[in-house]
Amino acid sequence: MSYNSRSDKRQTRGPHEGIISAIAVGVVFILLGLVFVLALPSNLWDDIVNFFSNLTTRSVGGTDLILPAPINPNSTGNVVVYTAVFQFSLGIAFLQVLILALRVGIGSPIRRIAETIGNLIFWFGAALLEHTYLNSSTTTSAWFTFWALLIVVVGVSIIIRGAVLIIRRPR
Repeated sequence: MSYNSRSDKRQTRGPHEGIISAIAVGVVFILLGLVFVLALPSNLWDDIVNFFSNLTTRSVGGTDLILPAPINPNSTGNVVVYTAVFQFSLGIAFLQVLILALRVGIGSPIRRIAETIGNLIFWFGAALLEHTYLNSSTTTSAWFTFWALLIVVVGVSIIIRGAVLIIRRPR
């Protein structure tokens, strides 16, 4: 195989892929700004700083495993941070729907489409978990459950991405 043919196989980025990336980056900045605006009148930045300042280590479910957790998981400032993370995750999930539609519409390579589907599954899963486990009734147990289930969502999104690649594999 010559150098040029190997280079051609690696070069799967079409001219429209850069446009999709630019749209995605722009929407992420818009989402970040919206999350801070929607958090008003709370000072989200101070709540984020306080959240990380108030992390401690706790044992997981009576085991010897020690992991970081908030001192008071259901404090008002933490709930503001949880809500902001939920809003951002949900926004990114809807962004993935838009990107998927664009990728399918322009005929992007299947690996890019599979990646976007995996991302979509992850972000919707993360938003669902944040809404379910991180709220005003969050306990240390729910905090650790959230993180364990988020790892499960990562695995599911990777499996779905692989399944899309297998299903759409050229025969």
